Amino acid sequence: MRTVFIGAGPVTTMTAQQLLANDYEVVIIEKDKALIDELSADLGAGFIHGDGSKPAILREADPAATDFLFSLTGNDQNNILASLVGRSLGFKRVVTRIEDPAYEHICIELGLEDIIIPDYTIARYLADMCAGQNPLQLSAVIKGKARVFSFVAREQDEGTVKDLKLPDDCRVMFLYRNDNFIFADEDTSLLKNDEVVIISRLKALPELEARWNLKGKGNQQA
Repeated sequence: MRTVFIGAGPVTTMTAQQLLANDYEVVIIEKDKALIDELSADLGAGFIHGDGSKPAILREADPAATDFLFSLTGNDQNNILASLVGRSLGFKRVVTRIEDPAYEHICIELGLEDIIIPDYTIARYLADMCAGQNPLQLSAVIKGKARVFSFVAREQDEGTVKDLKLPDDCRVMFLYRNDNFIFADEDTSLLKNDEVVIISRLKALPELEARWNLKGKGNQQA
């Protein structure tokens, strides 16, 4: 497994330490040469000095040989630009960090489906904890060959859930419309920009990815 990180912040270094402990190859792209010198003394990763949004720098990271590109700088616009450049260069899976949730739909429209919004994730975790829920319960329940897949409905997806004609191994569980949670059944209407969540067997994922043009762009699944 080979992973490239753009930005050498705390999340990058902590994740890199765990990956290196499992014998993964890690490369970190960072503009701050002093920070590279500091980290390289203790972190057994490869380093590239430069701007990770520049095509020439990302090519040095060898896109064809890389499994994940994580864009984790502290600037949303830089992360989005770097992710788009990385995708165009052929990185297999691109993960984009954004601080401002207002950019989420823009990222999705641009085909950047693997999105990390740290504050939103933490807020939801804490709210669930206050409500007496176990935030890790879903990951414990979705086992074996079961997977969760999500997509943003397009104009051609409008209609009822039944009209989607999903594979037999898939079921729509719920959707979000303007941040409102809606349970779904066969007669539930879908509108453009609804965020639809599906439970699926692993073998059906390629068909779902191909249908919503997510193959090779990353997708939201668990």
